[in-house]
Amino acid sequence: MGFGDFITRPLQRIGEFTEVAPGMVATQHSGEGKANQYYLRGMNLDHGTDFSAYLAGMPINLRGHAHGQGYLDLNFLIPEIISSVAFRKGPYYADRGDFSTVGTTTLNLYERIEKPFIKVDIGAQDYRRMVTAGSLDIGQGHLLSALEIATNDGPWDLPAGVQKHNALFRFSRDFANFNADLILSYYANAWQATDQIPRRGVESETLDRFGFVDPDLGGRSQRLNLITNLESEHLSISAYLSQYALNLFSNFTYFAEDPVNGDQLEQVDRRWIFGGNSIWKTQASDTLGIRLGIDLRSDKISAANLYQTTAKNRRNTLRRDRIDWDSIGLFSDLTWQWHPQLRSTMGIRIDHNRFDVKAQLPANSGRGNETIVSPSFTSAFQLSDIAEIYASWGAGFHSNDVRGVTIKTDPATLEDAQAIDLFAPQRGAEVGLRTETEKFNGTAVYFLLQSDSELLFLGDSGATEASEASERSGLELTGFWQFKKTWTADLNASWVNSRFIDVPKNEQSIPNAHGRVIGAGITYAESVEGLTASLRVRHFGDAPLVEDDSIAHSSTTIVNAGISHNWDDWEVGVDVFNLFDADGDDIAYYFESQLLNESSPVADTHFHPILPRTARATIKWHIR
Repeated sequence: MGFGDFITRPLQRIGEFTEVAPGMVATQHSGEGKANQYYLRGMNLDHGTDFSAYLAGMPINLRGHAHGQGYLDLNFLIPEIISSVAFRKGPYYADRGDFSTVGTTTLNLYERIEKPFIKVDIGAQDYRRMVTAGSLDIGQGHLLSALEIATNDGPWDLPAGVQKHNALFRFSRDFANFNADLILSYYANAWQATDQIPRRGVESETLDRFGFVDPDLGGRSQRLNLITNLESEHLSISAYLSQYALNLFSNFTYFAEDPVNGDQLEQVDRRWIFGGNSIWKTQASDTLGIRLGIDLRSDKISAANLYQTTAKNRRNTLRRDRIDWDSIGLFSDLTWQWHPQLRSTMGIRIDHNRFDVKAQLPANSGRGNETIVSPSFTSAFQLSDIAEIYASWGAGFHSNDVRGVTIKTDPATLEDAQAIDLFAPQRGAEVGLRTETEKFNGTAVYFLLQSDSELLFLGDSGATEASEASERSGLELTGFWQFKKTWTADLNASWVNSRFIDVPKNEQSIPNAHGRVIGAGITYAESVEGLTASLRVRHFGDAPLVEDDSIAHSSTTIVNAGISHNWDDWEVGVDVFNLFDADGDDIAYYFESQLLNESSPVADTHFHPILPRTARATIKWHIR
């Protein structure tokens, strides 16, 4: 999807770029400087465990992360310079490995900004944002630069105090036989967080819906990226280097573990990432296409630490680990055009991981290596000039944190701990119908996804653990219709049945597996200069919060609207989020916690509310 198609939608947060994938929901249960919580195909993807994202060839997900495996933080992206967002779903693509089983997205940047601009956004709750971008010819190449500065307090009783800074430079040049570019970006953010709060506190009126329990949560994060790409007709090569840092303060259970000092935790992550990939492709004949590729990646994690803290002051070290994690992925796929109406693609991928964990507790140190093979197959038959049917099958995986692979002793209790496997194999299959005309395109898909291990959220530690095997099946419908020259409508909907397998029937419900997600919108757009207006509805259905489905998270429906007008060198607009001021939850969990005035832990639903009705105004000036 081109950015021009997506930017007409009101964007509350950068993570909503992932929602171009039909059925995807990006929410938040803490401060806006933290990675989003993602849901797709009935799966709680946590912060990115089964959904991968790439920017110009660089993987964004972080493995062995202090807060969660596959941590996917998109806050370093500047929306205005993203040229396209492409997505794929299912484990059917040999060029994608770890974290990609449910879906993957690729974000690409503009090479050139034709009209340099300055853009200012102003909104309620002290929301302020300024973006400027432009291009400059240098010799035979051109340099794109962009800068973003944003602040935001949000509706919270404790102001969020977001202080976000982004800068990006891209130098591109075309040579005789190949294209080359070099990308440098830097991101820094600091914020206070209002985490999920217990429902009982709001019902007893001791907490406001937008209130807080612990006033000392939040964090700071930064990421520096250097990416280079070379591309010719048959060969593409990408290399990247990234430095990343995070300090994150959370408190999930308040005073349940320590009634005196509280249960606040600090998670610290420091790392360098090096890597690259290369794909060679050729058309061996009129009917056979071949691709061969390699992925290399090395994570040098100098800190993946966990501390017990009070008012952000460290009082005990639970984990202080160093991790070296290297991987190589080899893949190939062959595409045959058997018949003018029939084509098939067969792929295979081999991933080899090597790791070395140096833990504070020597018993939890260790090293090892493992290999996993992932085959895939897709076949499509063209029914007519406007429609085709297809069937896909594939195997994939997500990796688990290697600290869980080497663990022998729980660092908090010093009791024996059960190690987990490095890889959680997954298998998927789907059949579908695609149709495309000049004014309409749509899909209907039935899919099945099986996972050997499910990652579940643990409220007492704020972490995830590998759980039982699971199975999901569902139906997805999408449609885009330009019913008049200036009017378009779109719809995406998914209905998913999710369950644990090989467990008693009354324990098969998967917590936070939303069975129904519907998104729809209507857009009016005149020519380049003129009026643009958009109205969108996003609904995600109820979900069980415990395995016997006795406690559930109710559904949430949000309506967003936006209107803007362009003329000459100016653009002005207004976006309104949650137009009808609905009371809903972005996220909900069920676990035990203890408030300061309570004598023992209480099992309860803990939730993070959606934003109330919020308006933001935009003014943009194109500099001649």
